[in-house]
Amino acid sequence: MKRKNYKWIALSCTTIGALFSVLSASTLMIALPVIMKDLNAGVGIIMWTIMGYMLSLTILVPSIGRIADMFGRKKLYVSGFAIFTAASLFCALSESGIQLLIFRMVQSIGASLMIANSTVIITDAFPKGELGKALGINAMVVSVAAVIGPILGGILINFSWRAIFYINIPIGLFGTIWAAVSLVELHKSEGDEKFDFKGTFSFTFGMLSLLVALTIGGFGQWLSRPVIILFAIAAILIGLFTYIENHTRFPMLDMTLLKTRLLSFAYISTLLNGIARGAVTFLLIFYFEGDRGIDPIRAGILLCPFAVAMMAVSPISGMLCDKYGARILSSIGLLISAAGLLGFMEINTASSTVYLVVCMVFTGIGSGMFFSPNTSSIMANVPEDKRGIAAGVRTMFMNAGMVLSIAISMAIISSSISPSAMQALFVHSHVSSNDIASTQFIRGLRTAFTISFVFSLIAAFMSYLRGTAPKWEKQGEA
Repeated sequence: MKRKNYKWIALSCTTIGALFSVLSASTLMIALPVIMKDLNAGVGIIMWTIMGYMLSLTILVPSIGRIADMFGRKKLYVSGFAIFTAASLFCALSESGIQLLIFRMVQSIGASLMIANSTVIITDAFPKGELGKALGINAMVVSVAAVIGPILGGILINFSWRAIFYINIPIGLFGTIWAAVSLVELHKSEGDEKFDFKGTFSFTFGMLSLLVALTIGGFGQWLSRPVIILFAIAAILIGLFTYIENHTRFPMLDMTLLKTRLLSFAYISTLLNGIARGAVTFLLIFYFEGDRGIDPIRAGILLCPFAVAMMAVSPISGMLCDKYGARILSSIGLLISAAGLLGFMEINTASSTVYLVVCMVFTGIGSGMFFSPNTSSIMANVPEDKRGIAAGVRTMFMNAGMVLSIAISMAIISSSISPSAMQALFVHSHVSSNDIASTQFIRGLRTAFTISFVFSLIAAFMSYLRGTAPKWEKQGEA
């Protein structure tokens, strides 16, 4: 039985976790050039501290979601908090780019445990009629972290980039203890389920091959032998995974989730929105600090309008979703995001701050209108015993879209600008001192935003195609 006000206690625990993980990622993004110089690391290693983390989340979260459905959410969530906190300490003590990359991968395991269970814990705790509001509040806090992170990162760099990881430790200790003491395990599994090792193995290595191939290809090596081999391995293993999941009693990924119209189109729009939006902040950081020569603190402040707009809209859209449903809200949100991306297609070195702020506000409002209703639509329309994997699949599609977005953007930028100018861009040297390099970079930037705009329109169409709520059979009746 739920304790009185437990739903708000559960929301506080998961919100601290969301704040923790997003704050860590957004502060690190601003610090990448400084870390690159201090550790004498190459562009590849530094990029993989971001890409490898995202790849790990994409691959691990669905499997962890299935484990959560079998064994419960609380222990996994608390363990994730503890692992992320410990890994932050080791990241701060790293003496080379390779060490930092390894400890970031350990961090990603902790983050996967938190992310896979966060949305499910909220869904278990809140009644269906209040779920949109709860997820909207959670999204609002994520937006707060996205606002604070770049500014905080710019300030902490003045002391040391290591302070970005040290600051995680007190937050992580508090969050771990609070979650361990406060959370209650509300989900009761059937008890006789078995873990799908064959499906998990084929899925993990199939997705790993696919995402690594996309990442390497994104740096202009689409026709290289390793990329072709990885795509072939991915096709074989993902095909095998599909066969296994359709012929096993307790699949890792219940394929009925993907065969249900409402869920399938919600997932597809999540993937497409990830492709449209995943690289926007990434590109704007290089634009502000590289092309415009703006210092990290000012660049962090200039990125705020996007997150502030999303922060303002998310709880409102969540509450509206509880009353009117997700279909129209999510679709309109994606169209508003597309309007912001349309504005970014005209970006240049002389673009006014007001113009860029308007574009960011539109994109942020649209993201806030899409995120909460779409997540609520997924989580409110799956039975309790499928919530873990449903949340995991949503995160998988979102992160896969973001990985693909960055890979596409990097392919476009790297084909538009010389390697030396690309290196200067990564260490935030002022590329506009070279008019040719600046022109090439802006041309690539516009192309990347054009592709994002197109994907946002397609995502809006797919979101509108979602159907009515599915009717589920109980596990024993299926």
